[in-house]
Amino acid sequence: MQVQLLVAALEADTKLLTNKLNIGSDCVIVNQCNEEKKEVTEHKGYRLTLISDTDRGVGRNRNLAIDNRYTDSDIVLFGDEDITYEDGYADRIIKAFETNPKADIILFNVRVCDERRTYWNDGVKKLSFYNVGRYPAYSIAIKNSSLTNSKIRYSILFGGGAKYSNGEDSVFLMDALRCGLKIYTSPEIIGEEEKRESTWFKGYNEKFFFDRGVLFAFLYGPWATLWALRFVLTKKEMFKGTIGRKDAYKLIRDGIKQGKLERNK
Repeated sequence: MQVQLLVAALEADTKLLTNKLNIGSDCVIVNQCNEEKKEVTEHKGYRLTLISDTDRGVGRNRNLAIDNRYTDSDIVLFGDEDITYEDGYADRIIKAFETNPKADIILFNVRVCDERRTYWNDGVKKLSFYNVGRYPAYSIAIKNSSLTNSKIRYSILFGGGAKYSNGEDSVFLMDALRCGLKIYTSPEIIGEEEKRESTWFKGYNEKFFFDRGVLFAFLYGPWATLWALRFVLTKKEMFKGTIGRKDAYKLIRDGIKQGKLERNK
């Protein structure tokens, strides 16, 4: 089996980036910058495609990488420019899929600082609509055949450079479940994130809660309002002192309405 890494970058020095990533597999890097070009080369004996593109938005970036991926590889791993991958990460991913052949997608551990951590896998378990929403794109490895057959892509409405804040990775995983793909976790660690400021989080302001409502509409459909209520009740300590629960709930509800309009376009 072969792994390919699809990396989303923004105005990066691709020569420095290829070394920082510690690439140990075939790789496609899409760098959103002020020029458009494509170069096919190699790095440490692996195939490397470098794409420069003037579009913005992480969803567009990842979709362009998907469209330029290597069709003869077995597994696609989504990555970010601020991840340094562990030696042997490809072998760990391959072993996880060989051990669990039922899996279409496996979500792996990446070390991050405590304030940015949204998950940690202690073992192997199957995920559902209820608990798939907290996993970032850089944790996702998917069989190339499953990606091809399902035709799923990243939303261009969410994430850095898009209309609404983060959530494009959650929408991707939820769409995968709706397509019947089987998603599992793995306790294997494949890399470490460089500590840096968030590209989208600007505090618990009105936009944060409104955008969260838009996201809930895409993730949970008719149950979005229930998830909104659950969010303000279980996360109240997180935004305490910045906005009241009633105001937060109203903003999320307004976002849900907007999300329903976006879904129907």
